[in-house]
Amino acid sequence: MLNHRLPTIFGALVFLAGTLAGPSQAADEIDPAKVQVCGSCHGQNGVPLDPKTMPIIWGQQQNFLVKQLHDFRAGDRANPIMAAFAKGITQEDLRPAAAYFAAKPWPPKQAAAAAPEKEPDGMTTCQICHQKGFVGGAPAPRLAGQSYEYLLKQMNSFADGTRTNSMDMAKIMQELTPAQRETFAHYIASL
Repeated sequence: MLNHRLPTIFGALVFLAGTLAGPSQAADEIDPAKVQVCGSCHGQNGVPLDPKTMPIIWGQQQNFLVKQLHDFRAGDRANPIMAAFAKGITQEDLRPAAAYFAAKPWPPKQAAAAAPEKEPDGMTTCQICHQKGFVGGAPAPRLAGQSYEYLLKQMNSFADGTRTNSMDMAKIMQELTPAQRETFAHYIASL
């Protein structure tokens, strides 16, 4: 008699155990508490506290975010604050952390957007990776919507060799004059 009810009892126990355990996280998900600290600088709503020095990461390309976190952890991209935070993220959590922010909506433009300037000559090379409209795509990040100051600092850092975690970018930025980099940064920031 007990043998007849054993499958039912076993099934009920399995169901109860699953219910008590709660929802399981998928392999590509991360507990939001693990990345809550990122909002301290990059903003709880996707808008960085200082857009002139901090990039928007909400809605950014996942592969780009993974690479940057890896590079900060490995010392391939210099920034003492980001290096310390990135080292606090386990290797297993790099992709889920990047996926978490990539899945967020890109924040709306904060300032009244000026009409985009005419696209400067020479930008077609940039759009091979960053895509038309600078919305990003593998392998490059979205640039449209970042501040002029942040964009120019990154361009100049590639040009002068202080940022070396993309040799392609370093080569391209070194070939541009400072005035061209300023023009490119103004244009992209206006998008």
